[in-house]
Amino acid sequence: MNELNDIVASAAQSFAQAATPAELENAKAQFLGKSGRMTELMKGMAALSVEDKKTRGAAINQAKQAIEAALAARRQALANAELQAQLQAEALDVSLPGRQRSQGGLHPVSLTLERIEAIFGSMGFEVAQGPEIETDWFNFTALNTPEDHPARSMHDTFYVEGGSAQAPNLLRTHTSPMQIRHAVQHVKKHLAAIDDGAGMPEIRVIAPGRTYRVDSDATHSPMFHQCEGLWIGENVSFKDLKVIFTAFCRTFFESDDLVLRFRPSFFPFTEPSAEIDIQFVSGPLAGRWLEVAGSGQVHPNVVRNMGLDPERYIGFAFGMGPDRLTMLRYGVNDLRLFFDGDIRFLSQFQ
Repeated sequence: MNELNDIVASAAQSFAQAATPAELENAKAQFLGKSGRMTELMKGMAALSVEDKKTRGAAINQAKQAIEAALAARRQALANAELQAQLQAEALDVSLPGRQRSQGGLHPVSLTLERIEAIFGSMGFEVAQGPEIETDWFNFTALNTPEDHPARSMHDTFYVEGGSAQAPNLLRTHTSPMQIRHAVQHVKKHLAAIDDGAGMPEIRVIAPGRTYRVDSDATHSPMFHQCEGLWIGENVSFKDLKVIFTAFCRTFFESDDLVLRFRPSFFPFTEPSAEIDIQFVSGPLAGRWLEVAGSGQVHPNVVRNMGLDPERYIGFAFGMGPDRLTMLRYGVNDLRLFFDGDIRFLSQFQ
């Protein structure tokens, strides 16, 4: 029995000295393996008598259970130590402040569009909506753009599946189709008053939205924004255009000293037509003329395509790029920054 007690004590000591699971398994083999000390004792029982086998076998089994219990205890101790080390390595210092989720905000171009809508809304202009995939008729034909116009070239316009060879579908190249759609619906709504000679309420609308052209550089993007305006009535003149747009620019840039000039130009859908330039009297852009919009009296053919008599109804239209206005307002010199999605750049406008 003393021999068994010594083996149990020796096993417990070996297990206690094992610093890793691998060392513990090596120690186990010395006592419980095929050539271990307990196995050898079991083999020596063959020469004993039946009575001695019972007594010796019971003692050996008791010693073996004690060794297995010591082995299990050491395995659990090593596992607990490993877990504690892992927990300590991955511990969080809850005394530190948590990571705050920054608050989002509107894109700078969206801020500009909201500003444009608010300014023109204060002047009585509605906001028109329309599809970004347009028909050839609304995008070109209704706007007095002939079939041989360069804008219809495959190199300038994104044509898409659908439609027909005579009337293809495309990504709208400007937001003018929204003006035509709005005007046609407006005329249908007030057709009875027009036929009776009572007159039609004026059409006063802006059409902001995304547009698409095959163009990409520091000041152009394949996808960009436009905002076009339309005012149609019986006594709407070019003078009204100058007053409205001058008031808009001075309000948008918050400068009463802003100077505007209307430079003669050509557009298929207006006659006469003018490019609108602005000049700042102070700041980094002072003294330079900067083009911001195109404008003009609505062409009689376009008025006719709205379902109106061009001899009675007249008006003006303008088109500007909110992206360019955003660049001027915030001093950005590369349009592509607005579409790169760099949070470091966009967060400056929050």
